[in-house]
Amino acid sequence: MKKFDTVFRGYDKYQVQRCLDDIIKNYEALLTKSKKTEEENKKLVDQIAYYQRIEDTMNRAIYNAENAGDQIKSTARKEAETLISQARHNANRIINDALLKAERAQNHADQLKRNTNILKRRLRQIIENQLEVIEEIDSVDFSDVDNKYN
Repeated sequence: MKKFDTVFRGYDKYQVQRCLDDIIKNYEALLTKSKKTEEENKKLVDQIAYYQRIEDTMNRAIYNAENAGDQIKSTARKEAETLISQARHNANRIINDALLKAERAQNHADQLKRNTNILKRRLRQIIENQLEVIEEIDSVDFSDVDNKYN
């Protein structure tokens, strides 16, 4: 608190005037500073609102990206399961076809073996019959025939 000198009829009016001038200057400076602070505060509040909107937008984008990622994963899993199922089906079909072909080949080989055995038996029988014919020819007495024609 400022003390003023006393003069005739009260305080020294020049000191009081200077003090009032100082108070006015200080008040004006504080008022200017207060206005600047309010303007800065308004700018900061606006920036905070702007950044909050950005944050909200980014949060929605992250949420949407996570959902899209989950959907992509789900779709990929379903496609993988479908591909695996198709591959198993194709593998089973190929194996069944191969088994059928192998069975047909085995049946064909068995048939060829039976036919070969039948052929061998028939040839053996024909050869044995021919041998019998040869033996009969050996047992024929050609001397009677020679005498007849001589």
